[in-house]
Amino acid sequence: MRGPHNIIRLIRTGATLERSGAMKVVLDAFDAPPLVRGVLRGLVWPFQWLGIKGDPEAPPLPRALTALGPAYIKFGQVLSTRPDVVGSDLATQLRILQDKLPPFDIATAKAEVEKELGQPVDEIFSEFSEPVAAASIAQVHRARLAETGAEVAVKILRPGVEKAFRKDIDAFYFAANTIEFLSPGSRRLRPRDVIEHFDNGVSSELDLRLESASASEFAANTANDPGYQVPAVVWEHSAKRVMTLGWAEGTPIGDNDALDAAGHDRHALGSRVLTLFLNHALRDGFFHADMHQGNMKVAANGDIIAYDFGIMGQIDEYTRRVYAEILYGFIQRDYKRVAQVHFEAGYVPADQDVDEFARALRAVGEPIFGMDADRISMGRLLSYLFEVTERFGMATRTELILLQRTMVVVEGVSRSLDPRVNIWDVAKPVVTTYIEKSLGPRAVLNDLARTARVLTRFGPRLPEMVEAVLMKQNETPMRPRDSFWLWIVLTGGTGVTLGAIAAIAAMVMF
Repeated sequence: MRGPHNIIRLIRTGATLERSGAMKVVLDAFDAPPLVRGVLRGLVWPFQWLGIKGDPEAPPLPRALTALGPAYIKFGQVLSTRPDVVGSDLATQLRILQDKLPPFDIATAKAEVEKELGQPVDEIFSEFSEPVAAASIAQVHRARLAETGAEVAVKILRPGVEKAFRKDIDAFYFAANTIEFLSPGSRRLRPRDVIEHFDNGVSSELDLRLESASASEFAANTANDPGYQVPAVVWEHSAKRVMTLGWAEGTPIGDNDALDAAGHDRHALGSRVLTLFLNHALRDGFFHADMHQGNMKVAANGDIIAYDFGIMGQIDEYTRRVYAEILYGFIQRDYKRVAQVHFEAGYVPADQDVDEFARALRAVGEPIFGMDADRISMGRLLSYLFEVTERFGMATRTELILLQRTMVVVEGVSRSLDPRVNIWDVAKPVVTTYIEKSLGPRAVLNDLARTARVLTRFGPRLPEMVEAVLMKQNETPMRPRDSFWLWIVLTGGTGVTLGAIAAIAAMVMF
């Protein structure tokens, strides 16, 4: 990483925000105190001549983020889903970052398709439109397959986007390292790990073969979800920088006026967006992690159509259970249990007080339950949550970053459809069903059966495992725990279920 280059890049970032007027917009949106305003603007004002001018016709913040490049646009897309944090006017301005950025020309797009797919565009497609949507990484064209006549969407990466992202992420790493060095207290937030997580996600997004695989897996998982559609991937016309999938015809989910004109129930849509996300995260452990308004449409029959699968989240079964228990505890207003789950999962250091943490969580939860959803200040709530994490020494969990970020985005989309949508009311039946299936007696039996299948796979190795245990016995006296494992091995071929139960008993008792 090149230090001087990154210093200049970060200075230019601040200078661009100041030159475009976006610095004041951001500080106003987050209600920054006078001291912070004075320090930040004082630092960047002398360098504002270094800032990128951008499009003077655009509003200040979209103008600055677009000028700075794709990594900054991603941040703006998240803010665009949170009118409750940045205000409805600013959120509306930022929505142009979702799919209405300046496109590259159609000749370049066709040349890229031909290069990637190895055939002239006219041989593959009987129709190929001008760009219909353009975002930070790619743009989309509407086309028709020459062979079948089917309408498709052709997604093409922007020329040079890989280099642009690399430059920005390089600067982000430098900033994270500098913050960790100058502020030891920030290390609990693990800024470098957060940037690394972002880096890995972007790397996946820049290979459309991986996105095609994600879309295919996601479609299989959600095939039976009512009111939900995922376009099919056209594999023979997809490659690293070009992806072809079925065309999604519908009303953009961010256009409330058009949804009303089409007769759609926006409250039902907002609730369904939340329900679908929770089902995918808890049931499948594989979820769409970029669910802003630019990546969803509403079909004429009311189905939600999802697309753009470059960023997908995946969480293991243990983490899903922890997440469900936390949500369920909040729903039941059992803050002591929520606190205990945090401690059991290691999210809060063991030297903290569980009762104090439970009281802090109550201060988070009670205002939500005692107030209409459209009166909740998410900005104030998020600020207090940050204070709680700092007070109790909670480190950033990189494995949960995408889940937490998507939760924020999805709730923002739902509330933009109808501010009265309450996440806890919608989540209750989904989480309760998952808890009943995953934490009850049936779940225990399923876990034991899975353990048994694992033990069965070791069948061919049982003789050598027994021999190894017996040889060890000749060297040292066998401990009670070892005797349990020997019994498991000896009964593994015919009594694997009993062996699995014994294994658990051995771990608990010894």
